[in-house]
Amino acid sequence: MKKENVRKKRDELRIGVAADHGGYELKVQLIAVLTFAGYVVKDFGASELVEGDDYPDFVVPLARAVSGGEVARGLAICGSGVGACVAANKVSGVRAALITDSYSAHQGVEDDDMNVMCLGGRVTGTELAWELVQSFLNAKFKAEERFARRLAKVKALEK
Repeated sequence: MKKENVRKKRDELRIGVAADHGGYELKVQLIAVLTFAGYVVKDFGASELVEGDDYPDFVVPLARAVSGGEVARGLAICGSGVGACVAANKVSGVRAALITDSYSAHQGVEDDDMNVMCLGGRVTGTELAWELVQSFLNAKFKAEERFARRLAKVKALEK
């Protein structure tokens, strides 16, 4: 595949990223790598490291942007990733999961149409985080009948 075609495909996949103080450093590192790799990245904050800030202040706007189609996928980061996951899943249309392994990073998209991946900035190293992000972003929902049927049942819970 030609380099310009790879760049074009990545530009079409707009990525949102958000983190509180616990995930701030990992967020900064991931934004740099994503941008270098050719992705269009929207930063939902925090815009600076402020100890004691609150993950919902950053994760909820990200989740709303994913749900509304402003960004195709989201990365939500807090200290453990748990709070970010809880908050993101409160937004209708968001299917977020705390991911710690590359199998779940792609399988969550392929089978469950996961659209927000949550990471723990204090527990996930930079190299592993980048591997997980690549697995997440390169995966596509299979849309087979069984997966679509299950997804419809999950979406019905939001009504």
